[in-house]
Amino acid sequence: MASIRTLSLALAGTVFLTGASLAQEVVRIGTEGAYAPFNYTNAAGELVGFDIDIARALCEEMEVTCEFVTSDWDGIIPALQNNRFDAIIASMSITAERSQQVLFTDKYYNTPPAIAVPTDSDIAEATPEALAGRAIGVQGSTTHSEAAQAYFPDADVRIYPTAEEYQLDIENGRLDAVMDDVVVLSQWVEGEGDCCQVLGTLTPDPAIYGEGAGIALRLGETELAERFNTAIQAIRENGTYAEIQAKYFDFDVYGE
Repeated sequence: MASIRTLSLALAGTVFLTGASLAQEVVRIGTEGAYAPFNYTNAAGELVGFDIDIARALCEEMEVTCEFVTSDWDGIIPALQNNRFDAIIASMSITAERSQQVLFTDKYYNTPPAIAVPTDSDIAEATPEALAGRAIGVQGSTTHSEAAQAYFPDADVRIYPTAEEYQLDIENGRLDAVMDDVVVLSQWVEGEGDCCQVLGTLTPDPAIYGEGAGIALRLGETELAERFNTAIQAIRENGTYAEIQAKYFDFDVYGE
């Protein structure tokens, strides 16, 4: 299987074939590392977050070793296709457009989008009328950037490379609102004191947001997809998923 590299039995070099000795395999996981609380680097320089813990749990269930590789979000699919890593676990929404480029597993969570505004804003609701003519910050190459332009056609939608950059601009008064996953916005708002507030969640358009966040693999990697799907089901059933979720959230992020 092209996407799995095998470890040698000993330094001298006997290599197990994939499938026969799962414990010997290494799966390289691509992630962004700048999307708290899902995947980010903490003060100690460690890669942490819900995505990272889920990835480790899935690798343990599959009896493989995880190696993490960080990548800029807008280049993460090309990096997968160019074999920089074997799977993307980075809160990537399962969409029809992306499914032409990658093979998705089943979802591993599904949370809605939301709008946040400064605490002193006169914007009282997240409607097209209320946000007409207003500057909305959003991370580029995401379902949220596509949704912002579709939901708020008369707004000034501004694209940023990372969530951290739009957060900085709204904190400094250069944006009227920002749009992202409700979990990302809620945790950021709580950590920034009285900067901003979340107006509420938006109904996700299935044509844009798809079925939730899944693991992206190279096209044709059906065996690896099946193994990830089996592992997702297993950690849901054995309580591991619930334990990881409780570290980050006080509600069920798996969704319907």
